[in-house]
Amino acid sequence: MSEAKKTTPVEFRTNGVLTDKGVQVTEQGSIDALASRGYGALENKVFNLTFYEALYLLDKGMLETKSEKGTPMDFQTLLHQYEAQNENAWLNYLVYRDLRSRGYVVREGFGGGIDFRIYERGAFGKDTASYLVLVTQEGKPLGIEALATALGQCQFQKKELILAVMNRRGEIVYYSVSHLNFK
Repeated sequence: MSEAKKTTPVEFRTNGVLTDKGVQVTEQGSIDALASRGYGALENKVFNLTFYEALYLLDKGMLETKSEKGTPMDFQTLLHQYEAQNENAWLNYLVYRDLRSRGYVVREGFGGGIDFRIYERGAFGKDTASYLVLVTQEGKPLGIEALATALGQCQFQKKELILAVMNRRGEIVYYSVSHLNFK
């Protein structure tokens, strides 16, 4: 951890336990603080953070994660657990981190190739997500069917499709995707 991260004040700290779906948080005060900031989801009275949310909070010093046996987990160990479930784990984390650093609330997508939902600044909890994000890498094939399906889903929901592309230099470039109609 860099010196800057050590001296930066942290909003709050919480603890979590690794599960198959991500990281589970049980402290009620932490659950309220996380949920109000757009993190995690409550399912069957259990509050879970996705792997990319947990990695982000761990990197920010806001979360300490342990295995089910109580062994502390660092960033790399948690990332390896995520990579075992998702081959695009690192890419998804980087896009998530970039969008969060820009001030957006980023939530999990709802299938159909959609990786994330993005809420306008200040709109989380008040309005629906304005954008749906599809994540890919430069040079990695993306089938036209997958893109058309995602675009159709976005148009059906009256949302804008954003294509997040990690270029070869490690930068994330965002493209707005829409149908082109010729007259």
